Amino acid sequence: MTSVLEDPTLERHFKGHRDTVTSLDFNPNMKQLASGSMDSCLMVWNFKPQMRAYRFVGHKDAVMSVVFSPSGHLVASASRDKTVRLWIPSVKGESTVFKAHTATVRSVDFSPDGQALLTASDDKSIKVWTVHRQKFQFSLNQHMNWVRCARFSPDGRMIVSGSDDKTVKLWDKNTKECVHTFFEHGGFVNSVAFHPSGTCIAAAGTDSTVKVWDIRTNRLLQHYQVHTAAVNGLSFHSSGNYLITASNDSTLKILDLLEGRLFYTLHGHQGPATTVAFSRAGDFFASGGSDEQVMVWKTNFDQVDYSEVLKSHKARTEQPQPPPHIHDIPPRSPHTVRQVPRPAVPQTTAAGQNSTVPHSLADFSLTSADVAMRDPVHAPPAPSVGATQPLEKQTIPPQLANTLEHIVGQLDVITQTVSILEQRLSMTENKLREALDNQQKITLQVRPTD
Repeated sequence: MTSVLEDPTLERHFKGHRDTVTSLDFNPNMKQLASGSMDSCLMVWNFKPQMRAYRFVGHKDAVMSVVFSPSGHLVASASRDKTVRLWIPSVKGESTVFKAHTATVRSVDFSPDGQALLTASDDKSIKVWTVHRQKFQFSLNQHMNWVRCARFSPDGRMIVSGSDDKTVKLWDKNTKECVHTFFEHGGFVNSVAFHPSGTCIAAAGTDSTVKVWDIRTNRLLQHYQVHTAAVNGLSFHSSGNYLITASNDSTLKILDLLEGRLFYTLHGHQGPATTVAFSRAGDFFASGGSDEQVMVWKTNFDQVDYSEVLKSHKARTEQPQPPPHIHDIPPRSPHTVRQVPRPAVPQTTAAGQNSTVPHSLADFSLTSADVAMRDPVHAPPAPSVGATQPLEKQTIPPQLANTLEHIVGQLDVITQTVSILEQRLSMTENKLREALDNQQKITLQVRPTD
């Protein structure tokens, strides 16, 4: 039996931004999507029918990057105003802010355990902060130009960064040292990402190429020249078998890493496609562009015949073999590159509301991938690159998983509330100090002369 591959389909279409969309991220609970824009706003789009989008205003300049915490109870945003904000993605939109760099903050990322923040900036530095109270931890400073993007590895022990100095650097978080520099890019590096297994990295840049390296051997595994203009963003599918890219040539490209070839070309945006992101489970992806639009797509093509997957896994586990490289895996049945034309866009009645709401996005339940992100201790081991993953039963009872999720959520809210209270207390202290100073000046002025 062979699986029938289906083309990606446009499921939702959001309009509300007033300038180019710069960044996107799905809430791990699959109930929300966050987007940042050059209009200085952060939007949180709710998938539940009849729920309007939240527009968060606080940054004084363009929002360059947005990311949800692993628990989904916080959103971090990085801005051209040199600050990072932590938001609670609810209707109140409460946030705390801290000045992270001396220039534009291009990128922000949460560590897998949700305890640390990673920022990258035009001041050529990368910084690590605690989420609680936003305390500065350390800085990485070997790039010679703007740092466009920085990401934690899936286990949180490594950091990858891409810069306008045309290099990609790999860092050890514990030793704070650069363990390797990749020089293969011929232009600025706009986006970097870790493969879900943590054994490979991918980078995209202004030279219109996408490159994949094995960080165990520092060997260039794959080199793609599928775009005709700068590549602005990329994202790995949770299976590790696919990579999606967004480019100034207005297209999205889906790359099949097992075969090392172009798989799909998607036409949806009018003008440059500036950002793209898979959901945590990989069943959806979102894209944004200079046309101010946010599009949510259903993946579809990742559906497989799991009986064959289980057979393949059993045969592979009976005789242990070394981890495969991407090029070492034989191709599946041949297929041609599918061109998906620009879809007809549904009309919107208001910011964040569609005239048609598909049932497929209305109600999402917690997936095993989401639980694994919340509880890395009980998550199954990451597969080697290209390895086929078998279906596994959830090891955590649903009631316990929900209880743990609720506890983590409450801790996030408490942490955020304490940070906001500390900020207000500091402001009150400053005002009190000013009042005492003014009172002292008045007393000196009215003191009688001898």
